[in-house]
This record gives sequence, structure tokens and C-alpha cells, in this order.
Amino acid sequence: MSRVKVMTIFGTRPEAIKMAPLALELARRPEIEALCCVTAQHREMLDSVLDIFRLRPDYDLNIMQPRQTLSSITSRCLVGMDDVLEQAKPDLVLVHGDTSTTFAGALAAFYHQIPVGHVEAGLRTYDKYSPFPEEMNRKMVGAIADLHFCPTPTNRDNLARENITKGVFLTGNTVIDALQTTVVRDFSFSDPILNQIEYKNRKVILVTCHRRENYGQPMEHIMSALAHIAQTHPETELVYPVHLSPVVQECAHRHLDNIENVHLIPPLNVEEMHNLMARCYLVMTDSGGLQEEAPALGKPVLVLRRETERPEAVAAGTVKLAGVEYREIVALANQLLDNSATYETMAHAVNPYGDGQACRRIADAILWHFGLRPQPPDPFGGQ
Repeated sequence: MSRVKVMTIFGTRPEAIKMAPLALELARRPEIEALCCVTAQHREMLDSVLDIFRLRPDYDLNIMQPRQTLSSITSRCLVGMDDVLEQAKPDLVLVHGDTSTTFAGALAAFYHQIPVGHVEAGLRTYDKYSPFPEEMNRKMVGAIADLHFCPTPTNRDNLARENITKGVFLTGNTVIDALQTTVVRDFSFSDPILNQIEYKNRKVILVTCHRRENYGQPMEHIMSALAHIAQTHPETELVYPVHLSPVVQECAHRHLDNIENVHLIPPLNVEEMHNLMARCYLVMTDSGGLQEEAPALGKPVLVLRRETERPEAVAAGTVKLAGVEYREIVALANQLLDNSATYETMAHAVNPYGDGQACRRIADAILWHFGLRPQPPDPFGGQ
């Protein structure tokens, strides 16, 4: 084999943020024929990332429908991938993380007996319903995959406990690679509200909250806590790009409308989100990706979930689990807003997630696996 055909498959904005720099790195390698397939599980939010990275998919399944369910997403991905894989016949399929697209893409490749590489492998909470459905998606993909690209030693150790030790590479997280492209000094936001905020004089709290397991009472507690924090800390500006989910929209507006220092804005593209994160004081989120991105920018993170599959950041001190109870969320936010020593300790902790070379390591690992490189890549952190 003198050239290997590698297809990246992704469908949501978080996947695209982390896979776009990898797709571009693969395309730069003369030994690799790089193909890209998107499912468009999230249409509008996905397209904004593709535009920013100037990435044009070779295949677009365009599966998104109103009020789509997990079953409908998975089945449309699976059926759509049949024709794509039959036509393209890649030597390797790469999927990312833990979405329905990830699981369906890996399963479709398995049905076609095409090897699978799992980017961001080995994350675990060991609770199959939290996060739901992500925890089982990544475990099932881990059982299918032939190559496992782990961001951290903890992820690698999780796989070893499941007797997955072959084809495992320690790479760092590709999202750190993405930040090198997106964050710039003199960035201008499309939303005038974001351009008018005095970032040097105000404590800007960036909020995201959208996970399915937080629907219902947990989200009610979270939104109530955010309202209290904003009202009792007039020195803050709470910026919340609200997810398009009707459930999230209704809850956020019911609790947070008409609070002067709260700004409920439409979802941001990756470039705007990263640059807002670089300028904010504190991040409060139930997102997985922001737990990795914010520490790279020196921003403390309060995780609005009961557990995290990213314990490395908790151990390093860049992240604290705030849970989904009103009192605990308020208490931890108050510590960071009122105690400068607590804030500085978190802000200056070392980010355990990468050095901006994850895409290079993954591409090198693929070439080594297919006999097109004499040695495997050096592992992230020398571990």
C-alpha cells in the first residue's frame, strides 16, 4: 500500500470543532487520500464550523429533521452511510467521541468490514444513563474500533480495564489544536451585545446548558441558580448562548428574561465561542468540550452535571463539579466571584488535555498502522 484512504464522519457542532483540524491535517499528508462525510445531525450549527475551517464535505447525508429522536437519528445515519461506504470504499473510517452519528458511523463501517478509528476514545463515567446516550455510544464504539486515539492517560487506562490495549495511542485532544486557529486578539463579534461588554472591567460568566439528562428538575435548579448569581453580583455579565432545543429555550427564558445583566443570545459559531471564552472570567457549563477548551485559555470551569467523564481537569484543579442542585451551584460560583485566591488557583492550573499536536499524532499513528511510517508517534506528555 502506497496510499491510504481515510474517511472522517461527523454530524454535530462539537464533533466538527474537534474533527475539522484533523480532517485538514489528513488532507495535507501526501500518503493519505482524505474524505469527509457529514450526517448533519445538527445542520445549522455544523455548517458554521465547516465555514470557519473552510472544510467542504465530500458526502452530506443532511439527516436533520424537526423534533428528531435518538432512534430516528441513528437509523437515518446507518441507512445513509450504506451508500456512502459502498461508493467510497475507505480503508479506515474515523468517528469522534460519543454522538449518535459516532455510533451509527462506526456500526455502518463494521457492517462493511471497514476498520474504525475512534478519536477521543476512552472517556467513561460508568453510568450508562449519564450522560445519556453518550456513555453507551462511546462504549459501543470502543468495542467496534480498531484504533483508539486517547486524549489523556486516564482515557487509556479506562480502555485497559476493558481489555482494550491494542491500537491504543495517547494523542492529546484535537480541540486544543482547533483553538490555535480560532482565537485571535482583535476579534469582532457579530452580536453587538458582545462587542459592547467591557471585558476588562466586568466579570463575564459564559454559560452553556443543554444536555438531555439535565432536562426537567435539574435544569430548573440550574436556571434558578444562574438568576440568583446574576442578581446578587451586579459586577457580572452573564452571557448565555441558548441551545436551539425548545425545552432549553423555554426554561432559560422563563427564569432569566428581564434580568439586566443577563444576555440570552442565539448559539455562537465556534470562532465566536472560543473568542468569548478567551475574554470571559468564568465558564459554567454542562458541555464536555468546554471543560477541555476553557482550561487551555486559563478560565475556571464549573460543571453543571453530577459527574464528568473528564476527571483529569478536576484532578488538575481547572474544573469543579457544581452538580445540578441550586445551593451547590450558587456556593461554588460565589467562591470564584468573591475569593480572588480561589479564582487564581483554578485559572493558573495546568491544562491536562493537550499541546496542540493531537492531529499530527493521529495522522502519524494511522500511517504507522498501515505501514507507511517507520515508527509510531511519540505519546502526548511522553507517557
